[in-house]
Amino acid sequence: MTAVALLGTGIMGAPMARNLLRNGLETRVWNRTRARAEPLLAEGAVVAGSPAEAAAGADVVITMLTDGDAVLAAMRDAAPGLGEGQIWAQTSTVGVAALGPLAELADEHGLTFVDAPVQGTRQPAEQGNLVVLAAGPQEARGPLEPVFGAIGARTLWVGDDGAQGNGTRLKMTTVGYGIALTSIVAEAMALVKGLGLDPALFGEVVTGGPMDSPYLQAKLAAIMAGDFEPSFALHNAEKDTRLIGEAARAAGIEVDMADAAGRRFRRAIEQGHGDEDMSATYFAGFTSS
Repeated sequence: MTAVALLGTGIMGAPMARNLLRNGLETRVWNRTRARAEPLLAEGAVVAGSPAEAAAGADVVITMLTDGDAVLAAMRDAAPGLGEGQIWAQTSTVGVAALGPLAELADEHGLTFVDAPVQGTRQPAEQGNLVVLAAGPQEARGPLEPVFGAIGARTLWVGDDGAQGNGTRLKMTTVGYGIALTSIVAEAMALVKGLGLDPALFGEVVTGGPMDSPYLQAKLAAIMAGDFEPSFALHNAEKDTRLIGEAARAAGIEVDMADAAGRRFRRAIEQGHGDEDMSATYFAGFTSS
């Protein structure tokens, strides 16, 4: 049986752990706030007191944490439990610039580093329908097949070198697309309300036409219902706009939509919506929300 250590049991990590367990994989979890990991005990997980305890003897270590600094800190804390030949699947969205120190740490401890950010939010994570955007050596792919198969509907291998970070590079484009779509829907809903009309009218116009999509319908429904339970928290989306901007500028690319979305997100965060879903950027359209 493959033994998996999963570091980080937040919005994404907890459902990923549940799907690993449902697929019969021995799963040890760690979270900086232990209370967020403890509900997984009832489902068969071992809740570790430290990253090192979780990682000791694991075949695969998965990191699903907020950003590159958090991943690096957790893996440094895991060092006493790390062993030569372990596979490290780094599934967090950390940005291109963070990859160097992570890959160096992997080399230092003899780990096989796989850059594997996941595409999807809370609901796909709960359903095991994430898309894994993976880059890593051929020898890691067999051992990772049951792991990625448990958390995702599909794995797209985009390179043989995790340190090069093709998975993360692709994630910058896909998460940027989702951020832009969400911002456009939220802005349109705020505009129609601000112009004195029932926001439901916007939905009537686009539903069933060429501009319609399941994603648009989900965000329309959430905004109409005032349901901003986070699938992808606004503060994390704002972080991603900065990572996208950094990666783009390093490549000589301008990302006007991501930059504009970041400004809206920061305004909504200042209004107190940072822990809500990123569709709460709707409130950034109003000066007194």
